[in-house]
Amino acid sequence: MKSAVSREASTPLDTTDSLTPTLRRKRKKGVAGYAFVSGYFVLLILFGVLPAAYAIVLAFTASGGHFTGLTNFIKTGEDFRFLPAFENVGKYLLIWLGSLVVIVLGLALMLHSIARRVSAAFRFIFYLPGALAGAASVLVWLFMLDPTVSPWRLFLGVFGFKNLGQTILPGHLPLIFAIIAFWAGAGGWIVVTYGALNNIPNELIEAAQLDGAGAIQTALRIKLPLIKKWIVFMLILAFAAGTQLFVEPQLVGEASLGLISPTWSPNELAYYFAFQDNNFNYAAAISVDLLVIGLLCAAVLVFRTKLFEVE
Repeated sequence: MKSAVSREASTPLDTTDSLTPTLRRKRKKGVAGYAFVSGYFVLLILFGVLPAAYAIVLAFTASGGHFTGLTNFIKTGEDFRFLPAFENVGKYLLIWLGSLVVIVLGLALMLHSIARRVSAAFRFIFYLPGALAGAASVLVWLFMLDPTVSPWRLFLGVFGFKNLGQTILPGHLPLIFAIIAFWAGAGGWIVVTYGALNNIPNELIEAAQLDGAGAIQTALRIKLPLIKKWIVFMLILAFAAGTQLFVEPQLVGEASLGLISPTWSPNELAYYFAFQDNNFNYAAAISVDLLVIGLLCAAVLVFRTKLFEVE
């Protein structure tokens, strides 16, 4: 009896001992995960959080370091270049985000519906322009938009463009910058969206097809609703990147020989305040304006679409 009781009493201890290796493995995996993200976390603090905090401090102080409240924001907002710069970027974002949603999703859905070997080749071709840096993309497009040297000179001539100055008039810039952004960045988003579509179970698509749904109905009622969060994620990042427009108007402005304002975008205006007027506080105020706009728009999208809710 004693031996039986002792065996029964030892059973929980044996169970605990058998779980110990599992718990150790989980603990090791947890430590490995923290170690894996620690490098990014350190870089985020050093080059993301601390500069943003420093910009906020500058935005609410004067050159002497004393607190000025909203003075810097009011002064920059009253500047005659402030509203036009934000209007220019607003027009650019409407074209860029609209084309991103319509064309990128359309191409990703098309690639998802064809053979994988063929779609892989197209994805590679679409992604190639993304290998070019932003400045290189602008220089390529300046060449393409110059009717005197462009291989599209006949097409440009149809619209009456005879030289680069006529092509890159200020009113054309939102469309031109949207084309450049789409050419350089759409390929990456097509790959991401295609990967999201591959996560949809084949059983759902086959069931829709058995119910008589065509390709368009399957895309609109099955595929797009299931990748809604990926679309929102794409819009948030694309919007944030679009508000930071700087390289494109800077290079195109230099090529225009004075036809385009050097403060075409908010980032250019901030650059002008910092390095032409030597007023880093005004530049920081514009940076904080862009930060607040980006965070507010992201928050609206996140809460309206329930982005972080697990279904």
